Amino acid sequence: MAELTDQATSTSGCCSAQAQTACCEPAAKHEVADAGIRETVRERYAAAARQAADADRWRGTARFDPGDTGTQIFGATLYGEEGAAAPAAAVNASLGCGVPTAVADLREGETVLDLGAGAGADVLISARRVGPTGKAIGLDMTDEMLDLARATAARAGIENVEFVKGYIEDLPLPDASVDVVISNCVINLSGDKPRVLREAARVLRPGGRFAVSDVIADPDMDEATRRSMQQWTGCIAGALTRQEFEDALRAAGLGDIEITETHRVHEHAGSAIIRARKPA
Repeated sequence: MAELTDQATSTSGCCSAQAQTACCEPAAKHEVADAGIRETVRERYAAAARQAADADRWRGTARFDPGDTGTQIFGATLYGEEGAAAPAAAVNASLGCGVPTAVADLREGETVLDLGAGAGADVLISARRVGPTGKAIGLDMTDEMLDLARATAARAGIENVEFVKGYIEDLPLPDASVDVVISNCVINLSGDKPRVLREAARVLRPGGRFAVSDVIADPDMDEATRRSMQQWTGCIAGALTRQEFEDALRAAGLGDIEITETHRVHEHAGSAIIRARKPA
């Protein structure tokens, strides 16, 4: 797979960085904003990967529910028994809000793509599920996360995996090349979610399945929360509402859409399993 260049510092070619907000065309302004979001997310997850690499027992961003009941809403403990299929180092470094492999119905011999694979827990679980005749591909834009995931897979002796550098808005895979697309609390980090879903649909084979964990915003989420870049990197401010997610999936050409909330992660948002299928 081709390694994509880092576009996070691109000025989009329209004018100087200082003047972009004033002089750029609308499309160029959108690209600049997306690049800023991408760089903020990349920096946070690169730092997390470095911390995890220094201590395999690191517990990721273990965060708890807004009602203070002690229920973890992000991180390793969400995996439960599902986590036994991956090395503890990968599961412990999870930054996700769910367990997409538990609902993806993975089968022997399938090819699975994980968008925003991070430390690789979901990729390694998938690799065991699809067996030696199948393959699990993890895509991430962060070199530090890719290094951590590759090292963990090598230590575990899991060979039917590949970790690829790239952006979820521009997947470096051919059309109709995977059976299942999964992701764990990553799509809402993108500045162009409809494009992500179109790309997922493009690489799915006819009849292929889309099964992700992500954050769904309540319709009444306040604008201050939506604007918060710090919360964006924590999977809240960038979230779509249920209706927006359904509309974007349909526009991408996917059907059989199911969105099921699993737990609350914020006063104005919940984690959900989102499933869909590419028509056969």
